[in-house]
Amino acid sequence: MPRKAATPSTKDALLDEFQALVSDTEKLLQHSASLAGEQAEALRDDIRSSLDRARDTLHKAESSLREQGKIAVDATEDYVHKHPWQALGLSAAIGLVLGLLISRR
Repeated sequence: MPRKAATPSTKDALLDEFQALVSDTEKLLQHSASLAGEQAEALRDDIRSSLDRARDTLHKAESSLREQGKIAVDATEDYVHKHPWQALGLSAAIGLVLGLLISRR
């Protein structure tokens, strides 16, 4: 089963959301001293909106990663059930290599 990497558009969207969040926060810090009343409220609303978008994007990315993890676990379980001796041999080989590496320290 081929690996399904995170799509560049997902990464780009997440990066864009956080860049917008940082930009809006910087704007708030720069203008907070000079703004009063409606201007400050409008800027706070923009920041809240950016935070909500970033939070939504994070939740979508989290659910996507959970789904991909479940697919990987299911594929691994299928492989181990279909090829138990190869899985056992691979596990033993990995254990041997890790044991050798640990014992060298």
